Amino acid sequence: MTADSTIPSQAAVASQNNTSNGQPRTKICVYCGSAPGASPAHIEAARALGKAMAENNIDLVYGGGTVGLMGEVAKSLCAINGPDSVHGIIPEALVKYERDGTYGTVNEHNHIVPEESVYGRTTVVKDMHTRKKLMAEEVFAGGPGSGFIGLSGGFGTMEEIFETTTWNQLGIHNRGIVLLNIEGYWDGIVQWMDRAAEQGFVKPANKDILVNVDTPEGAIQALRDYKVSDAIYQLQWGSQ
Repeated sequence: MTADSTIPSQAAVASQNNTSNGQPRTKICVYCGSAPGASPAHIEAARALGKAMAENNIDLVYGGGTVGLMGEVAKSLCAINGPDSVHGIIPEALVKYERDGTYGTVNEHNHIVPEESVYGRTTVVKDMHTRKKLMAEEVFAGGPGSGFIGLSGGFGTMEEIFETTTWNQLGIHNRGIVLLNIEGYWDGIVQWMDRAAEQGFVKPANKDILVNVDTPEGAIQALRDYKVSDAIYQLQWGSQ
C-alpha cells in the first residue's frame, strides 16, 4: 500500500461532514455480510444495531448492499430516522449481486440503485478501493463516537476490518474499531490476536486496537470510550 489517494486523510475530510446543532454528526461504518448467516442471531443483531443507532441519532455508512446483514442494518435505521441517516456506497460490479429487487430509482449514470425511502442514499462507484476510501472518509469527518463496527461476515468483511485496524496502527486515523461478536462468531479472531501478541507479531498494547463486544449497545459505547493505543506508529502520512 502506498501513501497516495487510496489512503483517506483524516484531516483532509474533517470539514466535509454533515452537522447537527453546529456539531459534526456521529458516523459509524458497519462492515458485514451480504448473507443472512445460518443462525437467526446474526440478522437479529443487524436489526438491533440499526435500531440502537437510531436511538442514539447516529448515521450509518455501509457497503450499499440490500441483502443479508447489510440490508437489515440499513432498513432498520432508515425506517426510524429516515433516508438521510443512511449512506450506502457500492461498486458498480456488485450492484446486481448485493440487491433484493426493491428498487425504484435510477442514478444519473443509469445504474439501478435501491429505493431511497427503504435503504437511504446510495452512491455507485467504480471499484472497491473507492468504496472503502469514501466510507472511511465519512467516519473520519464524523463527530465524537464515530468509528467502525464489524458484524458477522465473510472474507470481504474480515479484510475491511483488518485494513481499518492496520490504518489505525499506522497512525492514519484515530477512530475506534469494534468487533460485534455474535454467538462467538469472531472468537477465532480474538484468540489469534492474543496469540499474535504472545508471539511478538503484534505489540501487546495494539491488540486492543480492535475491541471485542457482544451487544450493539456495547459496540456504540466502545466507540465513544475508545482510546488510541500508545504503541501505534507516529507516522506523518501525506507529508513526504
